[in-house]
Amino acid sequence: MRNTLVDLGLPVLAIAAALALFGVFVSFAGVSPVDVWVLLFKGAFGDWYSWQNTLQRAAPLMLTALCVAVPARAGLVVIGGEGALVLGGLACATLAHTVPLPGGVPGTMLVCAAGALAGALWISLAGWLRQFRGINETISSLLLAYIAIGLFKHLVEGPLRDPASLNKPSTHSLPESLRMGGIAGSDVHWGLVLGVVACITLALWMRWTASGFSLRVVGGNPRAAQLVGLPASRLILLACVLGGACAGLAGAVEVAAVHTNANASLIAFYGYAGILVSFMARHHPLAIIPVAILFGGFGAAGSLLQRRLGLPDASVLVLQGIAFVLILASEALRAVDWKARGKPLVRALGPAPLPNPAGGNPP
Repeated sequence: MRNTLVDLGLPVLAIAAALALFGVFVSFAGVSPVDVWVLLFKGAFGDWYSWQNTLQRAAPLMLTALCVAVPARAGLVVIGGEGALVLGGLACATLAHTVPLPGGVPGTMLVCAAGALAGALWISLAGWLRQFRGINETISSLLLAYIAIGLFKHLVEGPLRDPASLNKPSTHSLPESLRMGGIAGSDVHWGLVLGVVACITLALWMRWTASGFSLRVVGGNPRAAQLVGLPASRLILLACVLGGACAGLAGAVEVAAVHTNANASLIAFYGYAGILVSFMARHHPLAIIPVAILFGGFGAAGSLLQRRLGLPDASVLVLQGIAFVLILASEALRAVDWKARGKPLVRALGPAPLPNPAGGNPP
């Protein structure tokens, strides 16, 4: 029970502290922190329009957070979800333009599958480099993300560019029959459902299947996994494939539901924000759902802060950065054994030892 309270309390305290520090930050710009906090809430959850904007942003955050969370359960720190996302969106747009596809749901599923496959292959490269070449997966996945973004820009502005896109280079737009519509006529697209289903499915897989349990053993105690003969390399690659597929699916959803083609707007840093979401959720797929909605709300409120208070739209990135630092600090505090640390202090403040009746130094 105590561990559960700590798991819930530390992230909440970290977010509260981040909001307080963000209020101090905006006060230097002559803006009332209370006004900022009120507008953050209104812009994220104040009305149905705000909720739609929040949920629309939460969908890719759930999927990119899974790109961090699933490998983390295998003991890896993969932070290259942004690269998998942009390549997933590019694969979605390219397949729709080069291959005749059926319309409706089957065609949409195929372009989304193409995005998931591209993301899976890209992140699995980081896992392969780690297992078979000894290259740190955190560094390799981050560098691969920059390579993916450079490759994306080259292809979108060069070989795959739609000649009709003059001011803003982009690929050819998806046909209307392949686009992902909103749920019940709202602006919230079906990508949100895909994100929630992915979180629930992966949570159940890790909790109730032998392969999911094996993956957690590999991440929790690699030596024990080696002693019982678990295929660690295969499980680590599987984790990278699943995480990359989720990030690639996020890119495909953004193309099919929001942008309708692959362009520079796809580089919206959802992959980097997903790192924060995963760490705050402690890499638990079910906890990712509410955390992604919260940070989707922060992103949705950015434009309202700009219109009402004159703050830059990107000021919410400062809030996210502060929250990330505090989340990491809370993880450090979680590992501290406060009882053990308190014992020397108790001894130091305790009563002085009694004198030895026989003389000499006290025992």
